[in-house]
Amino acid sequence: MNKIAVNLLLKGASFRIPQQSYHVLRRNYSFKSDLSLDKIYPSSNLRLYTPPPPSATGDKFTGFIPLDKLDITHSRSSGPGGQNVNTVSTKVDIRFHLESATWLPETTRKRLAELHKNRITKDGYLFVRSELTRSQQMNTADALEKLRNFIRQAEAPVGVELAPETQEMLRRRHEKATRERLAIKRSRSQTKADRREPSL
Repeated sequence: MNKIAVNLLLKGASFRIPQQSYHVLRRNYSFKSDLSLDKIYPSSNLRLYTPPPPSATGDKFTGFIPLDKLDITHSRSSGPGGQNVNTVSTKVDIRFHLESATWLPETTRKRLAELHKNRITKDGYLFVRSELTRSQQMNTADALEKLRNFIRQAEAPVGVELAPETQEMLRRRHEKATRERLAIKRSRSQTKADRREPSL
């Protein structure tokens, strides 16, 4: 190697800027933007974690579903989607044994069995399916939200049978409202008919 090349390499090494690595979300980056997460959220520790379950308040459902108690399976989704449907398992099936689900109150389990008996298998497993999007994570979140809605629906207070007098009062009120609506409709129709020119 000649002297000119050696001098150029030495000069380039003397002007080399040291690179700093930044640790964000368990990844090392050599470039730090002005819009980096630690500048946008300076008080955050930038660590992904699963929050602890909320404290139980009596027999009410808090919205927390223990994932270790569920059996989550993925499979090919149906419908349009091109080659993505044939290569990615985006359909999500969530199932759990309803009788042994200790994270749900017994009254809620019985009500779930009554409301969603078509979703319960012969072995007693309640299953929820989602293939709404082309993303596995989004479909998992959608299936969990469906399950939360089922549980909240099961915990809703059951309607009370109305007394015969109350049913008769509601029937008469409905008939009166229907008569008034038809009378207004007829009068409006007559007003529009009067505006037309008489036919000879």
